[in-house]
Amino acid sequence: MEDFRFTIKYRVDDVLYQTHKERCVHYTIDKQISDDSIKLIIHPTAEMHLLEVSLDTTRTPKEGEVFFGNGFQAWTTSREYRKEDKFQATCSPVRKLAKLIDDYETASGDYRFYTPVKGAGHFHGYTYTYYRTGEQCQLFGSLNEPMAYTRFVADLNNGAFAIQKDVEGKVLHNGEDTTLIDVFVTNGSYDEVFDAYFAALGVQKPENPVHMSGYTSWYNYFTKISEEIILRDLEGLTRAGDTANIFQIDDGYEYTVGDWLETTDKFPKGMKYLADQIHAKGFKAGLWLAPFNCTKKSKTYQAHKDWVIKQDGKPVIGTIAWGGAYVFDMYNEEFRTYIKEVFRNVFDEWGFDMVKLDFLYSQAMFPRNGKTRAEIMSDGIQFLRELVGDHLFLGCGVPHGVGFGIFDACRIGCDVAKEYGGTIVNRMNFAAEIPSAQNSMVNAIFRRHLNGRAFVNDPDVFFLRDFNIKFNMDQKLLLGFVNHLMGGVLFVSDDVGQYDDEALKYVKKFFAPSTAKIKMAEYVGVDDIAVTYEKDGETKTLKFNLKSGESNVRELLD
Repeated sequence: MEDFRFTIKYRVDDVLYQTHKERCVHYTIDKQISDDSIKLIIHPTAEMHLLEVSLDTTRTPKEGEVFFGNGFQAWTTSREYRKEDKFQATCSPVRKLAKLIDDYETASGDYRFYTPVKGAGHFHGYTYTYYRTGEQCQLFGSLNEPMAYTRFVADLNNGAFAIQKDVEGKVLHNGEDTTLIDVFVTNGSYDEVFDAYFAALGVQKPENPVHMSGYTSWYNYFTKISEEIILRDLEGLTRAGDTANIFQIDDGYEYTVGDWLETTDKFPKGMKYLADQIHAKGFKAGLWLAPFNCTKKSKTYQAHKDWVIKQDGKPVIGTIAWGGAYVFDMYNEEFRTYIKEVFRNVFDEWGFDMVKLDFLYSQAMFPRNGKTRAEIMSDGIQFLRELVGDHLFLGCGVPHGVGFGIFDACRIGCDVAKEYGGTIVNRMNFAAEIPSAQNSMVNAIFRRHLNGRAFVNDPDVFFLRDFNIKFNMDQKLLLGFVNHLMGGVLFVSDDVGQYDDEALKYVKKFFAPSTAKIKMAEYVGVDDIAVTYEKDGETKTLKFNLKSGESNVRELLD
């Protein structure tokens, strides 16, 4: 790489400055760059309100080299890109629509604070990235993600490479030395570079990583669940025998999002009763919550409108889900007291063992209180970890880098849609976080390096049922096998009690922990992916077409 060029944009006394200077009246910059480290330290001599910081360089492209673009958060499409590929981003009409109404699903990505360069060869990713040629990788990984999100931007056409920090909102004070960029650099094989990166982060592999296999209610019924449905599907899961170990109740039990302690009349015996029934069948009991969100109709919001985050005097919309939901301010002491009581009930009164905590990104959509998005998100995750205590914490809808070593398990891809080919929303490129079975598999494959290092990977559900989905059997087996190979959280939303013998055979195979070692996974065509793995001394390759779902999965399973 050539020498890095420094750029900073900031305000002092409401005056805007943008410069490449490494020394001026407001600060001095200390650049420390070596073969294995890139550091940028600022020594401010005034109160500085940061907006942008970046280091730009040129990196000579190699023939056949690919770039890994890690998505902004858990749901965002993440994959290796070749020079001829194009980055998946929202199309122009959708971006304009999102700016007009400002509360659509683009809230869940980085669309409001970063605009990618269009065209083939232009890519970006967050927290860490790598360039790979054959079996050799060069990895760049942030070591200070809780301070500000790190964005890696690449142009494979001319070798341009930039390290950018999302420092918007950060306030520096005179004499307050701060490391703005701290990036670890290493070379080696795929597993070697990721082992080295997490060692540099100080995140140790767990000796006994959690493995969760079982059921979640969402992808069959969505919010239309009841005590009767839960008990029926609980009984059905017993057919999986000891390959299943957890049963999770998803959205739909609560009065509405935000009112977590009040169940609907479809759950007359309450949540403790259900947790007890789950335990009686020999499973751990899991429960879904979106702890930072509330619907407009929620009783909690109506009674405490001052608890939510506001901009220009109006409540911030954190997601289009549930007709649009607001976001509780984690720094509000009354809200903190309330949510602590919620978790006390979930664990101590109701008896649940695991919580899936969703839509976490919404807490940090905008900088505030002199903090960056990443600082706020980090505070939020640490706060939730304290509330969860020794119980299992499954994160979802969250930027990963601030949660390394904190989550027990975490989603690493978008929701799986019930239509293998997707809907018109997928074809519109509405956002890179929209439910998609195809994108879910892509993320499971290309974020496999997180599994057992950062946390246990949750690639989302697979299906084996014959109704309420649009998958053929080969597509169902492909999704299930990819999840089995790449993840440690293996869930279905099916009533296993309705499975025929073939489906029951496969669910037991997929629920079992994988003993395969992935040797290589890569695109071998526009929509073709090959995954080579070693199992029981044999080397095998899963080959499939992402668009059609055609594969050789049956010969590998039978």
